[in-house]
Amino acid sequence: MRNLVVLLIISVLFSCKREPKNTKLSGAIFGTSYSIIYDSDINYETQFDSLFYVINKSLSTYQTNSDISKLNRNESFEIDKHFIKVYDASKEIFGQTEGAFDPTIGNVVNAWKFGSENTIEVVDSLKIDSLMQYVGFDKTYRSNNTIRKSNPNVYLEFNAIAKGYAVDVLGEYLESNKIEDYLVEIGGEIRTRGINAEKQSKWKVGVEEPNFEGQKSILKSITLKDEAMATSGTYRKFKIDENGNRYAHIIDTETGYPSKTNLLSISVITDDCMTADAYATAFKSMGVDKIKSFLKNHLELKVFLIFENKNKELETLNLNGFPES
Repeated sequence: MRNLVVLLIISVLFSCKREPKNTKLSGAIFGTSYSIIYDSDINYETQFDSLFYVINKSLSTYQTNSDISKLNRNESFEIDKHFIKVYDASKEIFGQTEGAFDPTIGNVVNAWKFGSENTIEVVDSLKIDSLMQYVGFDKTYRSNNTIRKSNPNVYLEFNAIAKGYAVDVLGEYLESNKIEDYLVEIGGEIRTRGINAEKQSKWKVGVEEPNFEGQKSILKSITLKDEAMATSGTYRKFKIDENGNRYAHIIDTETGYPSKTNLLSISVITDDCMTADAYATAFKSMGVDKIKSFLKNHLELKVFLIFENKNKELETLNLNGFPES
């Protein structure tokens, strides 16, 4: 009889075991969309909205009352932990890339008016020169909770790293709630941990095929586990000069002029999405050969390049063990 009771208890315990079922949330944020999938029955949408609000309040140049907007107006204030993390990471990557990643280039980018019209406009060189004298992340420094600028006209924006940082913040929030299996995606920037519990498989993500007409298709699918990936492309925002040369919306931080490049897409995989996001942007202005040389000393970065060869044909390149599939 005792054995029968034990068997019944075991049977009840197994029958009560939770079957993995993901919670899936999606919406609009930062001018793009987000998607979050995680192994839990708890809906954290309200908490995520609060985190989005705090990050925007710190880092959004589109909000007049944000910390970064106040900094650009030279108003006195103290920065929060989000600003500190993004600022310090930017300073590190600025140095590593010898200025290819530079959050002070924003005013020059705006001067070139990359928008819906693809024809490149002639921009007064004097205007570019006047703006370039305030470009250089080394013209800023952090003293505890305050940012100092060498000139009040230095303009900061973190658009090339903040989205990846927000992905990390949401992922770390899930981890703080003991959730080990999740995927967080904002505008194509992705962070994964564990597996897709519902499917009992690794997270599968796609790399988009470049298309100048705006159509979307997947060039290749890869699996990620405990990694983050960011992709930056030059095929959506570009301008064409009178000779048919295509210029990316990435501005050369040394010259202040748009980068003529054959690179169409750069995907970077590493441990955190903030770092992947920043390097994916920096690499757009570096060129294939310089990227290959740089990565010899940065094995922590796995990179996938899509570019045009001399015959205007698409070529791809996997570097530092970027997964084939």
